Amino acid sequence: MTENGAAFPDDRRRDGRIDDQDRVEYLRAHFAAAGRAIAEGVRLRGYQVWSLLDNFEWAFGYDKRFGLVHVDYPTQKRTPKSSALWYRGVIEQGGV
Repeated sequence: MTENGAAFPDDRRRDGRIDDQDRVEYLRAHFAAAGRAIAEGVRLRGYQVWSLLDNFEWAFGYDKRFGLVHVDYPTQKRTPKSSALWYRGVIEQGGV
């Protein structure tokens, strides 16, 4: 079982969408590496994206955002980012 994630700038567009293509590419590369490891015999049984929601990070506080879903901290409104939509597609298709 493993997990990982990364903080990238989230580009909020005029229409309200949040485009985080750097995170999508980061996750795509890690999923591909996990697939290669499994093909080579690594017993990888599970993977978790860090993190579902933007949240408080011990090292960075609220300055860095790791989530697939943007959280507006004052209102607590949640907006799925491009990475959340991409990941949903990965789950629906059963893999990358």
